[in-house]
Amino acid sequence: MRIAPLGERALIVAYEGGIDPVTHRKVLELARSLEEQPFPGFQEAVPSYASVAVYYDPVAAGKADQSEKPGRTARGVQAKVAEWLTERVHSGAATGSGPRAGCTFEIPVCYCSECGPDLPYVAERNRLTPEEVVRIHTSRPYTVYMIGFMPGFPYLGGMSGRISAPRLPTPRPRVPAGSVGIAGTQTGIYPFASPGGWRLIGRSTLPLFRPDQAPPSLLAAGDAVRFLPAAHPDGSEGL
Repeated sequence: MRIAPLGERALIVAYEGGIDPVTHRKVLELARSLEEQPFPGFQEAVPSYASVAVYYDPVAAGKADQSEKPGRTARGVQAKVAEWLTERVHSGAATGSGPRAGCTFEIPVCYCSECGPDLPYVAERNRLTPEEVVRIHTSRPYTVYMIGFMPGFPYLGGMSGRISAPRLPTPRPRVPAGSVGIAGTQTGIYPFASPGGWRLIGRSTLPLFRPDQAPPSLLAAGDAVRFLPAAHPDGSEGL
């Protein structure tokens, strides 16, 4: 485990490991622990694949640090927060009540040629038919490892290497909202229309980001996603 600065108001707690369930459980446990038992000045814990970004108010944290003298520096406060985080992890308190129980979401996806323009490429690259790619893509649940890139964008792990594909050499200037893409052995969903370089294999009409609701993101780290083949948004048949 390593703790490093992220500016003057945050620290990164990084665990050894890559994209795997064991490491990610540690990440979620620490994030949950900090939310349930925050240290002085704690503001937010943002989980990723193998790390947690911990944001804090340096003024509030500094006031709570009795070991610091008046005129304490931002670096001194940061060192104290790092000490608190180290104690939390090593004392076993990071486990707390464990990560929150994730929800499972079934997301309908149209895998037709219009919604999935890169589906033929993914199939040909892996010596499969488009139908086989869809069957593999919809055959298992995926873990939401993190939300990033844009509000509500889920980075999903657990995809079969049999349908892996590299990003586009040049990103598209506009990817339609709801597009389901593949990048390496990850899959994800674009909540909004935006530029993007993932290989597009389908599209969903399910809103992933709802600014009028709390929380606005439908998915959160620790949730599970299952994709279901669906008809085209206009009602015509999918793949």
